[in-house]
Amino acid sequence: MIPALAEGVGEFADAKLNLALHVTGRRDDGYHLLDSLVCFADAGDRIDLAPGPLSLTIDGPFADGLASDDNLCLRAARSVGAEVAIRLTKNLPVASGIGGGSADAAAVLRGLHRMGYPLPANPEILGADVPVCIASAPARMQGVGEILTPAPPLPPLHMVLANPGVALSTPQVFSRLETRDNPPLPPIPLMPDMAALIAWCRATRNDLQAPAIKAAPVIADVLDALTAQGAGLARMSGSGATCFGLFDRADRASAAAATLARNGWWAVACQLASAPNGG
Repeated sequence: MIPALAEGVGEFADAKLNLALHVTGRRDDGYHLLDSLVCFADAGDRIDLAPGPLSLTIDGPFADGLASDDNLCLRAARSVGAEVAIRLTKNLPVASGIGGGSADAAAVLRGLHRMGYPLPANPEILGADVPVCIASAPARMQGVGEILTPAPPLPPLHMVLANPGVALSTPQVFSRLETRDNPPLPPIPLMPDMAALIAWCRATRNDLQAPAIKAAPVIADVLDALTAQGAGLARMSGSGATCFGLFDRADRASAAAATLARNGWWAVACQLASAPNGG
């Protein structure tokens, strides 16, 4: 039975950041096992849903060249049998390590849930990041993305996201990974301020950062630029090429983003996002 639909809903698809990402193994089917502390920034894409035949319209600064015939947004709608018109405003770079496609699909699923459709039982089938993006709240993500544990509350964070305009495919980066059986994350403690979070992060890493730099050396330039602008921590997110820097003040983050943008890179200042459910 098709649910009674609302007039239409809008959802924000927050950028996903891997504050730390350890590759801890690989399954027989080739999927890698991960252990990651994930949070979300208040920069992202926009999803609007309206009743109607299933369709997808894409606009925004990163819409060019983005296929609309088998987009993850359409696959998300099909997974629950929804007949809706989807509009995606693409503000985040494509294939950039901040969960753009997964966050978009998760926003579609959240919006459809508000319109009366059920959430899919196994959203990880759509992509490893989709389950954590549905909640869009800080979490420890393990396995192939299906094992989620709420993280302790994170302190306020002023951040810069920066991407040099290089698209990296996840398989491309994983193929350059030298070690696939690394130790998991250390215990995640209460972190009352940014200094405590940075101290914990320095005892962790992103195991995909080194292989991504081999594929796209400009990533190292972005990290160096964030550090030079005063970031307390600069690290790549996911499989790249987007990097993030943590700053102690919003004005310093804004100034750093403006400086990095002069290199022709995409750079935005942002903060830690609130979960869609207010959590």
